[in-house]
Amino acid sequence: MAYIDNIKMFVRVYELGNMSAAARDQRTSPAVASSRIAELERHLGVRLFNRTTRALHATEHGRLFYDGARSILESISEAEGTVMEAAKNPRGTLFVAAPLGLGRRIIAPAIPLFQDRFPEIDIRLRLSDRLVDVTAEGLDLAFHLGQLVDSDLKVRGISECERVLVASPGYIEKRGCPADGEALIRDRHACLNLRFPGAQEFQWTLETPDGPKRYEIFGPLESDDGDVLTDWSVSGHGIILKPRFEIAHHLASGALVPVATATPPYPVQLACLSPSRRLRDPKVQIFTEFMVQYCKDALRNAEQV
Repeated sequence: MAYIDNIKMFVRVYELGNMSAAARDQRTSPAVASSRIAELERHLGVRLFNRTTRALHATEHGRLFYDGARSILESISEAEGTVMEAAKNPRGTLFVAAPLGLGRRIIAPAIPLFQDRFPEIDIRLRLSDRLVDVTAEGLDLAFHLGQLVDSDLKVRGISECERVLVASPGYIEKRGCPADGEALIRDRHACLNLRFPGAQEFQWTLETPDGPKRYEIFGPLESDDGDVLTDWSVSGHGIILKPRFEIAHHLASGALVPVATATPPYPVQLACLSPSRRLRDPKVQIFTEFMVQYCKDALRNAEQV
């Protein structure tokens, strides 16, 4: 198993571009990670990475070895999955990603329930509102909330999620209540937007009598954390566009109220994304089925608050 461990470490160092990050990912020390890479290099007789005090880059040999190394690990995982399925005893680790708001409210509460039912399956949950590269980051599954784009990933739809434009009563008292998207722009309302490297939604697409229309919104405040935007909106600093389930409790309490209702936002799709090779892994299948049903129930309950 030592050679396989060395290959696993190489793959994570290559994907993360950092020895310390790969060590944390594999739950070991940077010294052990460095030792495994050095041992692999001795075995192959080539240098796999060029190291400086500031950066680590794969050599040409490293780039050539990566695809084969990934194939080795995937073949092992598939073989293990076949055995585990036959034994009806799925085990191993799943790496899962989700957006912050969805992750905190829906996904995270489900994880302990799943682990109680399948104690041999460990879950590594990563929450971030940034776009994730499922394949490059070595994820088994990612929850996606938004418009789906064409890719090689396998998509399992879960639910269509209604979205609303909302603001606090204090903001409306101070700035007025925009009736539609045109008023948002004309009156230069403070729109709080989610921004991060690679973000695509720099405009809000709203439903008008003439069909979808994109509005180039204005706002002095932005964040890469959707919950921060919600807090700012509740405090009276602007208008946000949110899935209804994320702010249902604020709507119920009156802390936030709908605005621009004549031109509502289009709903977004909640889905599970997986590399096609991972769908044959029984633990991925079991987790996906569990989470699809849990999410449907949780979203239904959240929107009825």
